[in-house]
Amino acid sequence: MRDFPSCFGETGVQVADFSSSSANNKAAAQNLATCIYQCRLRGKSWLLNVTWSKNLMGQGLSVGIDDNTNQCLCKVDIKPWLFSRKKGSKTLEAYSCKIDVYWDLSSAKFGSGPEPLQGFYVCIVFERQMLLLLGDMIKEALKKTGASPAASGAVFIAKREHIFGKKIFGTKAQFCDNGQIHDLIIECDTSGSSDPYLVIRVDSKPMMKVKRLHWKFRGNHTILIDGLEVEVFWDVHNWLFGTTFGNAVFMFKTSHSAEKLWASQPLCDPQTQHWSWSQRFRESQSPSLDFSLFLYAWKNE
Repeated sequence: MRDFPSCFGETGVQVADFSSSSANNKAAAQNLATCIYQCRLRGKSWLLNVTWSKNLMGQGLSVGIDDNTNQCLCKVDIKPWLFSRKKGSKTLEAYSCKIDVYWDLSSAKFGSGPEPLQGFYVCIVFERQMLLLLGDMIKEALKKTGASPAASGAVFIAKREHIFGKKIFGTKAQFCDNGQIHDLIIECDTSGSSDPYLVIRVDSKPMMKVKRLHWKFRGNHTILIDGLEVEVFWDVHNWLFGTTFGNAVFMFKTSHSAEKLWASQPLCDPQTQHWSWSQRFRESQSPSLDFSLFLYAWKNE
């Protein structure tokens, strides 16, 4: 199964093109979350990728900078087995630009997921301007870096996350930059049921329900969150007809143009899934495509 590729911004930056075929399913099913931010430096569009990971070795962090073609320009990795470096900094260089990355995770508190909940900061600084500041230790970050807020900072445009469960999959979701954080629950029981269904709840409130899932294993529906129209796309084919280790893919997109695009085209045939779904999103390069949340849902059997 392929992810739903997505394009953002005036230059149509592609921020997700992920394949989870049977050959690499086990490698893909990691507890990780990637947040993607977009900014402009010296007239160029840049993507800032912050990836949190969690495995038996511990917590990990990766900060990368891509250009508008999704080409990685530079990257800093804090491997789980080296996570004793919970505080530090590194200077990255791309296109003759020096960009400083600072982090302090020495007091970080973690929950069940890979992202820290509190007691940390991660920041990216360019020419003493704070492009991106994550975490609750704001005073400590400003004191350490000596940076001032940038006139135009990075904007949160996408997130990719792997979630796990048996029939209930939960995460925290923020559907726009600096927006409210919601509890997002996906419920889908595909075992032992002759008529499985899919339910999506936001802050315990049912937002949509899909019945007859054997016939509607792929589709899209619009819901309203924080006054925004959010297009929900789902593909649970692997849960119903694939291998035991197969994953489902969900996407939540704040977009009006995507709705018009999909309304004008029928759902793809399973045999042409890989091309059809990818092609539609590559064609939807509109500035109105504000934010996308990708969830890869893995069943714990």
